[in-house]
Amino acid sequence: MSKREQPNRLRAALPRGLRDAAGEEVRATRAMLDAIAGVCESYGFEPLATPALEFTEALGKFLPDQDRPNEGVFSLRDDDGEWLSLRYDLTAPLARYVAENFDALPKPFRRYQSGPVWRNEKPGPGRFREFVQIDADTVGTASPAADAEMCMLAADALEAVGIARGDYVIRVSSRKLLDGVLDSIGVTDARQRLTVMRAVDKLDRLGIEGVRLLLGAGRKDESGDFTRGAGLGENEIELLLDFLQPQFPIDLLVLADGRVIHEQSPETDEIPDNEIVEKCGSNRSTIASLRELFDAKPYQDGLDELGEIADLAGVSGYSQLQICIDPSVVRGLEYYTGPVFEAELTFETPGEDGRTVRFGSVGGGGRYDGLVARFRGQDVPATGFSVGVSRLYAALAHLGRHEARKVAAPVVILAMDPDAQAGYQAMARELRAAGVRAEVYLGTSGMRAQMKYADRRGAPAVVIEGSIEREGGVVTVKDLIEGERLSGSIDSREEWTSERPAQETVRREKMVDTVLSCLARHGFGPGAGS
Repeated sequence: MSKREQPNRLRAALPRGLRDAAGEEVRATRAMLDAIAGVCESYGFEPLATPALEFTEALGKFLPDQDRPNEGVFSLRDDDGEWLSLRYDLTAPLARYVAENFDALPKPFRRYQSGPVWRNEKPGPGRFREFVQIDADTVGTASPAADAEMCMLAADALEAVGIARGDYVIRVSSRKLLDGVLDSIGVTDARQRLTVMRAVDKLDRLGIEGVRLLLGAGRKDESGDFTRGAGLGENEIELLLDFLQPQFPIDLLVLADGRVIHEQSPETDEIPDNEIVEKCGSNRSTIASLRELFDAKPYQDGLDELGEIADLAGVSGYSQLQICIDPSVVRGLEYYTGPVFEAELTFETPGEDGRTVRFGSVGGGGRYDGLVARFRGQDVPATGFSVGVSRLYAALAHLGRHEARKVAAPVVILAMDPDAQAGYQAMARELRAAGVRAEVYLGTSGMRAQMKYADRRGAPAVVIEGSIEREGGVVTVKDLIEGERLSGSIDSREEWTSERPAQETVRREKMVDTVLSCLARHGFGPGAGS
């Protein structure tokens, strides 16, 4: 066939911002979701599943990236002419579900949910168009105790997936604080306020100077794209930046054993300086310092709520190092109305350029008292927290801290006799019933190719039954892991053939026990192969 006559081939590639996941990552992600779901269940939350597609108007336009096509949402039109969109988070579908089933649900309604979400945003390092989230939400109460519980649940969830205490912090603020600041400096235009909010939300990524540019005329990024700023004057910018990075009094001592004590505690005089690893401000001193900056009512109301959250977290055993009041937390989604939370990983690691970096935020949430009201015409108070599982996995994998349950590759039953498939399948069923992953080789190649297949699959063992073994009522179990280890001490092919290392011929009825013993030698117990 000439080059011109060759058929066109499809391009095997993914669109930008999407990625495949396989093997260890899938198992580790599943383990993380199970661990976080277990925390949610322990708090009394019930599971819920909502569809990936919703009516576009039901989702609403709350994303921070509103300059992008479809305002950050992937949308399509169905045969009925209705606009549908892929969910961009799990909260907007929850609001629709609560409104639709309001009279039948207990209030407060507590649910958790996990699944993929999609955003039509500009992809970048660690920023994907599809990613997995797991959320917990409480709908139907305005009590700050519900917000405090979300912060505590977030801390417990991070520890449940293996983030050590001291390697994370749940930072807490309130949208009412920023609203009060903007009232005080005379920023009244709704669109300008929204631009300010989104600029502040980029503080951890762009730093104070990047935010300064976005509060002013605008900022050009590394690719040359220009983002128009909020257009604030220099005096307004400085007042806002003073709020974002106030000077807090230092009144807490962090000790090497993890304890956090007040500097005026009677214990302080007895503690050697070399046992003090850090000094910081308490949540109470932070709130007291913030009270002096602005008098606006929303601002002071927000501080009252933060004080209740801090007190409840404290009496529940969560230290300042776990749940911390931080006025720079804003959150990018527009629908938040009160307390907002950010889960940040604080451990440091070398970046691609060799400089030390922090992974930063892996989740967040807050209070959204107006979201259900879009359907019902009356406010329904709600608060929630979302963990970005994909980003959390990436952070843990970078440090080698991700933990997937150790899973053996399948034991491969070689198909030595094409006419004996029924017997091979019976072997596989017996192994599976004993909790062992097992498969029959289904190709048509000979023994050499079948062994190569088992090696490429990473099989810990193969089961061999040819016509001679079948007539004798035996099978051969070959331990491939041990065989690989022993192969280094075999000097010749003749020696290998005569020794047949890590290979055992047993009665057919002993096959399952022999395979289980083989797996146990390598740390795979019953059920580890499933």
